[in-house]
Amino acid sequence: MKAYLFGWNPLKFAWADMDDDIKKLKTSGNLVDNWSVASHKTIQIGDRAYIVRLGVEPKGIFASGVISSEPYVAFRKGRHYHRIEISIDTLLNPDKEPILTMDILKMGNLAMQTWSPQASGISIRPELVDEIEGVWLNFLSGHPYYGNL
Repeated sequence: MKAYLFGWNPLKFAWADMDDDIKKLKTSGNLVDNWSVASHKTIQIGDRAYIVRLGVEPKGIFASGVISSEPYVAFRKGRHYHRIEISIDTLLNPDKEPILTMDILKMGNLAMQTWSPQASGISIRPELVDEIEGVWLNFLSGHPYYGNL
């Protein structure tokens, strides 16, 4: 399986309904959102997605999911760009609960990956895919809501 990293910077794009999205995910088990994707030529339905908060502390991974659409072209602010849909399976509010911080992401083998991407939807190094999934699941095992995974 391949995995991709999607960046979210609250200074550039507000996620005003994050708490509502978290409630929706917890009650229905379903939350789909669209994201811009740099690796539009290689990404496929079923690939793993991690969403990292950038720009303000705390920085780190706060959400994950699975790619649920083929890339498509969108037009915004005078330019074309590629987007995909992610079926989100985990969503934490970085302002209210712990997230997988950059300190952890920069340890050991994971330090080989760029966790602060300039573009959203970059490929995670193939040799790190299993490791980041293990670290993420281990982190979530201690989380009050997701601890029953």
